[in-house]
Amino acid sequence: MESRAGISKQDIREQIWDYMESQNIADFPRPVHHRIPNFKGSYLACQSIKDLGVFARTQEVKVDPDKPLEGVRLLALQSKKTLLVPTPRLRTGLFNRITPPPGATKDILRKCATSQGVRDYSVPVGLDAKVLVDLVVVGSVAVSEKGWRIGKGEGYADLEYAMMASMGAVSQGTPVVTIVHDCQVVDIPEALLEDHDLTVDYILTPTRVITTGCERPKPTGITWSKVSCAMMGRIPVLRSLRSREKQAGRDVTLQDERPPLEARSQHAAPPGAVRRPGDPAPPEASSPRGEDVPSDTVYVGNLPRDTRVSELKRALRERGAAPLRLTWQGPQHRAFLHFQDPAAAQQALSCLQGLHLGANTLKVALARQQRASDLAGGHAREPHPDH
Repeated sequence: MESRAGISKQDIREQIWDYMESQNIADFPRPVHHRIPNFKGSYLACQSIKDLGVFARTQEVKVDPDKPLEGVRLLALQSKKTLLVPTPRLRTGLFNRITPPPGATKDILRKCATSQGVRDYSVPVGLDAKVLVDLVVVGSVAVSEKGWRIGKGEGYADLEYAMMASMGAVSQGTPVVTIVHDCQVVDIPEALLEDHDLTVDYILTPTRVITTGCERPKPTGITWSKVSCAMMGRIPVLRSLRSREKQAGRDVTLQDERPPLEARSQHAAPPGAVRRPGDPAPPEASSPRGEDVPSDTVYVGNLPRDTRVSELKRALRERGAAPLRLTWQGPQHRAFLHFQDPAAAQQALSCLQGLHLGANTLKVALARQQRASDLAGGHAREPHPDH
């Protein structure tokens, strides 16, 4: 597939996802939108890693938990390598070590390689463990032959690598491999790359093994100025690493802790947001004639047509956003989240950027200038506590 000029990372993601679904290349779980997409032939692509010298020399390999990488996890276990898998969304730590039971059969090893096996046959690895990763295998939505990589937009693979670099678990010489379908290999403008983006050294597809020869430096540690307070709240291991680096005298000032520039007012688009022709104006700019809502309220728009309030609540809990109450306006494809104070609303705003429900990217903003009548017209529902 070819990418067009003036394209954004999100444009490329949508192009890949749409193509894989329309051509029936996608495989379970579907739809592949907003995921590292699984594809028909992923196991075949994974088999190619056996032919890489870097895999043969590997003792300790870190493989992401994505479905299309399941074949690599199985090969690592069958080859008696130490297999490390990141914990989902880094909620409880950085790695889990997959530990099959003694005398595990081929069927048990297959189960260990699945997401369920990661939960059932793993032990957490602490920050103080002496981990030295020989090979990193990551999922991608798109990748170029030069080694530029685009993930699903949440930044976990980049952050995981940066955390490993901070721990000394990887170095610039640690090879990085990705497994994708041939249609996911596209031209990616270098201008889209940022310093914290992870690049890859090898690309495996069902038909090709591509050595990128990428010389762009990989992240050498965590770029704290890119980390938000909300992210710190969601990822305990990040707090531990920050404490260590602070004690070592490094600058660990977070994104939210820097003095805001006047130019970056509430009207600025959130990082990574993509505006397209025909999109409505951001909610902050609407209804100036109406009565202002206090800034402890967050507007959520572009809800899919058939969304239920329970689905939105579940998505909020997964992002760590817990409003005091929720005003539901499903027929208008929107909702309002009411928080204890402006600081809590601002933190939730950071947590919810890039949130998806179904195929829709939700519009999230402070609801300063939404009409008071909009709020009054909905039905307030208290969120259920997170179980």
